[in-house]
Amino acid sequence: MQQIMLLWQRLPTFAGDIAVVAFAVLIALALHWAGMRILDRIARRTPGSTDDIIVDHARKPLRWIGVGIALATVRRFLDLTPIADAAWTQAAGLVVPLLVGSLAIQMIRAAGKAIELDADITVADNLRARRRRTRSAILVRIAVFGVGFLTICLMLLSIPSIRSVGVTLMASAGLAGLAVGAAAQPLLKNLIAGVQMAFTEPIRLDDVVIVEGEWGRIEEIRLTYVVVRIWDERRLVVPVSQFLEKPFQNWTRNTSQLLGSVFLMLDPAADIARLRAHAERVVRDNPRWDGRAFVLQVTDSKADAIEVRVLATAKDAGTAFDLRCDVREALYAYIRDEMPEALPRRRVAMDAAPSGAA
Repeated sequence: MQQIMLLWQRLPTFAGDIAVVAFAVLIALALHWAGMRILDRIARRTPGSTDDIIVDHARKPLRWIGVGIALATVRRFLDLTPIADAAWTQAAGLVVPLLVGSLAIQMIRAAGKAIELDADITVADNLRARRRRTRSAILVRIAVFGVGFLTICLMLLSIPSIRSVGVTLMASAGLAGLAVGAAAQPLLKNLIAGVQMAFTEPIRLDDVVIVEGEWGRIEEIRLTYVVVRIWDERRLVVPVSQFLEKPFQNWTRNTSQLLGSVFLMLDPAADIARLRAHAERVVRDNPRWDGRAFVLQVTDSKADAIEVRVLATAKDAGTAFDLRCDVREALYAYIRDEMPEALPRRRVAMDAAPSGAA
């Protein structure tokens, strides 16, 4: 032991400081590895997956926080010059808020992912799950934005020059704020609309909507815009504020069940009772019909044709569309083969020629 102390005293000061820092970092990494192994075992033994998600997201931030704590602990044992000591203090003022902020952001994202896994939207009745996912997605993005903004502010405030400049600029902050607010009005408008959407819920993830004349599903809800996946796999990007200021159709607001309609233009002499009986058989035999409702009615009449409407229910919008196509094809095939007289035709009255005509 005495020989080790003598060897240590003979080392240059710079080399000794490096050895102390390296030893502290190794100890911190070893403690982090051991601690995470224990947390992994505890998380694997629990039935839920929430703790596994939290442990995975906290792994990297805790490693760097451990290294930072180790460096702060051994600082008193280092032989630093005044310049190096000032640089160390400045670096700590920047790194500490960054580490704490990164850990907070990872925990927020872990909570959002846990809610996303718990809210299964693949089930048939997924209204509550879509509501939870939508609200958590918006609130997680707002929280991450707020924590990131606060972290940057704390890092900048640790720099004395910036802190003093901020005090001198207090007088002009009002005018600058007005200018920035006017320039960023669309951004702030959509940010506020995003917060409002998280609680009013005009739309949710996987909602079926018609926006700007396009039919699609809500794929993503960001802080300032919403991505709608259109039926032909295009993507429509819509500002968040539009869903609060302009009317749009939401086909799954309370339930995904839908009433589909089929319109036929037929001859006024068509046998509606016979057609209704066949249409009922077609609908009842179709597996896409959910059994809630069916009706065939004459809803309008024109000079040469009548409008026949068939209504049938389905579990969701996609199924209702396919059901409508099936019913339309089956009825027109039946009319073509069994009731050709029901096809619309134009009637012309021909007056008899005068008796004296040649």
